[in-house]
Amino acid sequence: MSDYIIRKIELNELNACAEIIRESFSTVAKTFNLTEENCPSNGAFIKAERLILEMSKGNIMYGLFYNSSLIGFVELEDKGAGRFELEKLAVLPTYRHQGYGTILLDYAIKTVNEMRGETITIGIIEQNTILKSWYLKHGFAHTGTKEFPHLPFLVGFMELRPMI
Repeated sequence: MSDYIIRKIELNELNACAEIIRESFSTVAKTFNLTEENCPSNGAFIKAERLILEMSKGNIMYGLFYNSSLIGFVELEDKGAGRFELEKLAVLPTYRHQGYGTILLDYAIKTVNEMRGETITIGIIEQNTILKSWYLKHGFAHTGTKEFPHLPFLVGFMELRPMI
């Protein structure tokens, strides 16, 4: 597992990143019966154009490369006032349960600390108890839920603080 690096993603790599996110999120989409029709904003259906737009807005994207191959992705959005949103944390299914998700999460936390951020927030499928437990194990606290009319699931919110 020592043959990995994490680095900032370049514009010309966003197609590959979209593929990583789609493949990673597809397992959850299948589990929760998400389709492009009932949940087009889910990562399982993401297009590079969305990542290009988010990068142009200043979101920071990192890739985890193992033996020079992209196997993971994470995005941070600066929400202002010391708050950062963690988005699209993704690891290819064949590399899961080997610690790469934790490596990406730790890197994102370190990055937010370096930027003097105070809080990292996330939104997840509330019924995804496996993911929820994973974030709880990594220090996140559950802060509430909300229904959105355009989503076929309840969104759970979590946050990690204080960062500094």
